[in-house]
Amino acid sequence: MQEGRPHVVDLLKNGEIALVINTVEDRRGAIVDSRSIRTTALSQRVTFYTTLAGARAAIEGMRHLRELDVYSLQELHGALAA
Repeated sequence: MQEGRPHVVDLLKNGEIALVINTVEDRRGAIVDSRSIRTTALSQRVTFYTTLAGARAAIEGMRHLRELDVYSLQELHGALAA
């Protein structure tokens, strides 16, 4: 955000970003920017991840969305009891 406008917070507010992967450096300015990005994403209801591990897990899950099945807890419990 320190590089000028429009920046990522502007794009979030304009609805131009659907997913945020926001990792942070140990610089004070980067930490302040990171907080602004996270709070804006939250207020705009944009999904965000703050670690690469979390983002990778989400992406892996997205790759398999068509393969997902829904099971009730009762059905799973019944299968364990049998």
